[in-house]
Amino acid sequence: MLHRLSKQGLICIAQHSHAWLSGQIAQAWGNEHFGEFAPLKEVCLSAQEHDIGWLSWEQAPTLNPQTGYPHKFSELPTRLHVDIWSRARGLAMPLGEYVALLVSLHGTGLYERFRSWQNSKTSAQIVEDFLKCEYAFQADLMNTLQRDKYYAPYVTLDVIKRNIKLIATWDALSIIACQGFTGQEQVAQVPTIDGETTLKLTLKESKNNYQLVTVSPWPFQDKKVDLICEGRLLQQTFSDEKAMQEALMSDHGVSLGTTLIPD
Repeated sequence: MLHRLSKQGLICIAQHSHAWLSGQIAQAWGNEHFGEFAPLKEVCLSAQEHDIGWLSWEQAPTLNPQTGYPHKFSELPTRLHVDIWSRARGLAMPLGEYVALLVSLHGTGLYERFRSWQNSKTSAQIVEDFLKCEYAFQADLMNTLQRDKYYAPYVTLDVIKRNIKLIATWDALSIIACQGFTGQEQVAQVPTIDGETTLKLTLKESKNNYQLVTVSPWPFQDKKVDLICEGRLLQQTFSDEKAMQEALMSDHGVSLGTTLIPD
């Protein structure tokens, strides 16, 4: 879950709504400087479903007693976070083996890049066990896909590496958009047609849960990209988890719009 402060209260954005926004970014992506990606439909679906493992937790999110709000994705204990990601590949498999592979690779990539779990011996063992299982799953699935006439060209290391970097980029852009801009943001290591670059995002307007943002360099096909996601409004803090869950599921839906334009 992501949090976004507003004048009305705290807007809580489910991981799957954030992932929906990632999918919108993927569908708009690509031009003569940033290139294309393939297989197009599968990569877009993977971006949209990259947080599929969170579906069950989002139906009954846990309470952070320190804040009085539901846990943000970055606040969960390691065991719970790993349990969520351990379910992801199984939930993604019915969507297709290539999608399940990219979802799994995105999950392991998060633990490879963000290593705070190494600060605890217990957390380290939990994550290392998870990574071992995921790496074995990925290797088996890649062997299967390499024997498939359609998917074989998309399971080379170069193609997989590019697709995973793109999903990580869209994930980062979506998180920034969902949490709300406060000025200027950057997303580094963004794949281009001949290397990598850093995207610079600048807030130009913010009003009534709508934000206008410039992006440089421009990575999209069209000259304007409209994005939408949804959140739930909480107007108070809680000490009781069930009361928080009931309030979160009540009729307090909020739509959040972002328009991206070239700088």
